[in-house]
Amino acid sequence: MSVVPIAIHAAGTTVVVVGGGSVATRKAITFLTAGAQVSVIAPVVSEELREKADANDRLHLHAREYAPADIGEAMLVVAATDIPAVNERVVADARRAGKLVNRVDVPHEGSFSTMAVHRAGDLTVGVVAGVPRAASRVRDEIAKQFDQRYADALEFLVTARAALLARGEPDGWRALADDLVPPEFCDLVEGGEFQQRTTPWR
Repeated sequence: MSVVPIAIHAAGTTVVVVGGGSVATRKAITFLTAGAQVSVIAPVVSEELREKADANDRLHLHAREYAPADIGEAMLVVAATDIPAVNERVVADARRAGKLVNRVDVPHEGSFSTMAVHRAGDLTVGVVAGVPRAASRVRDEIAKQFDQRYADALEFLVTARAALLARGEPDGWRALADDLVPPEFCDLVEGGEFQQRTTPWR
């Protein structure tokens, strides 16, 4: 499976979603929630998308058939209609324009796939398994372990790193990381020892 996972910083990213059904709605809202500018192209869109568009000026709905020019300046394109021929055309247009494209009905024909995601604070875990439902099941098992304890630990680490580097103390950050993020980091978090170790660094 020739997959290279990447994390997209969605704030400011422009995304075009072609389709207005349940899958297109889910994809559009995922990117919208992460901070992207999202345009949806479809003759008919879901009620959920209409409600989201009324409440969020980063979501733009275009009630019409897809045209190649719709790709425009988009960084990411999602082909999510229930008509294979339309999805195929969107993929071809996106590839010609040098865009990353996700085809929901035949994922391997696109250039990227969205993952089943678990978030706990600054921790984001994505799972690709070839079968979306299987990926979701694996994600759910991961979520049971990597819970609020990890969110709390990472919140401390992120804040401490930013503060030390802002003060021009990279050596201080390295010392803190050596102490609080050793190879047994997960054991420290799950055993409750991580919080104890942070006391000298507060």
